[in-house]
Amino acid sequence: MNSLLVAAVVGLGLGVFLQKGRFCFVNAFRDFFAYKDSRVTKGVLAATLITMVFWGIAYQLGYYQGLWTPAWGLTGLVGGFIFGVGMTYAGGCASGTLYRAGEGYLQFWLTLVFMGVGYAAFTVAFPTLQSTYFGPLQFGEGVSLFAISPVPAGLLALLVAAGVTLVYATLVGRGATKGDPEERATVASAQPSVLLAPVVGARQFARGTRRYFGGLVEAWRTPLASSKRPWDPRTAALGITAVAVLWFTQVSIVGVTGPEARWTGYLLQQVGVDAGSFEYWGAILFRGAGVGVTTDMVMIGFVIVGAGLAAAWSGDFSLRVPKRRRLPNAVVGGFMMGAGSRLAPGCNIGNIYSGIAELSVHSFVAAAGIVLGVYAMTHWIYREVGCAI
Repeated sequence: MNSLLVAAVVGLGLGVFLQKGRFCFVNAFRDFFAYKDSRVTKGVLAATLITMVFWGIAYQLGYYQGLWTPAWGLTGLVGGFIFGVGMTYAGGCASGTLYRAGEGYLQFWLTLVFMGVGYAAFTVAFPTLQSTYFGPLQFGEGVSLFAISPVPAGLLALLVAAGVTLVYATLVGRGATKGDPEERATVASAQPSVLLAPVVGARQFARGTRRYFGGLVEAWRTPLASSKRPWDPRTAALGITAVAVLWFTQVSIVGVTGPEARWTGYLLQQVGVDAGSFEYWGAILFRGAGVGVTTDMVMIGFVIVGAGLAAAWSGDFSLRVPKRRRLPNAVVGGFMMGAGSRLAPGCNIGNIYSGIAELSVHSFVAAAGIVLGVYAMTHWIYREVGCAI
């Protein structure tokens, strides 16, 4: 009962924060590649880095319930690429699909159905894929840098987060000196300019952070009205981090497509299919314990409920019937997401968010595949008008 309560709290919280922040990894990368719009990208980066720090500290202190570290290799790159193409074509990532389903988008319920078809197809093909795909393309056992680094996990997480922030500040600083005459004059007055880019970026970062917290304070003056408006993705990132830390200390890392694949096996079991007789469901996903409802399955069910409640509170909930021309996106994109997440294995949450936050070697490879897939599909979708990046 304690685990189910945690699942309900975490699932409801994730649903609310995802919906209020419009926190979708497709938006984060597609909009950045197409328009250089980094609003959601900043939220994803903030959520991942803050979660990494708290998870590193929890790991160091022993307050964690396990890491997710699949074997690493080209499977992450190939499966991640397929998943990235699929989620871009579908118009929503694994977590984005859940919160949009909660908002009443029937298209994303259809996406979930065909993700299930992808999970089932993979399960049927799994015995063959073990020898023809996973065997040749996996190079090493999965591992987290938390476990093998001589640096304590908490300190390692802080160092990595600081390093990423420094790189981010440098990129922002270089961009500012190109577009802002005042910043460009500042850089021109001293050499070498490359050393000033992080300083300029840090100054921009500090100004943006002050504006953000100023806006947060302003929002708290009218909490009821503010709760009904869309939230800054960075605010959603803080909420996501809080519930992710609770989940990490009580259950495991946060994942979406793994529990969804279990839901597929469980629902097929209810209509007469002996899901447990399939090696992937019986031995791997359900670990020989029988096909039933697991804690993480309950959690992602509550994500949809939480998103629905948040959408209803904000006036965003409505049953929306998809246009016929959008049906192929749900069918093809959903199937590619389901199959790709198993071929990797892992989705945007399992690899980009949770996997990188726990410094999983596999997840760095898979995250690169996912981002490449989004990049390729974004350029195909916008092939007639072009992309900013």
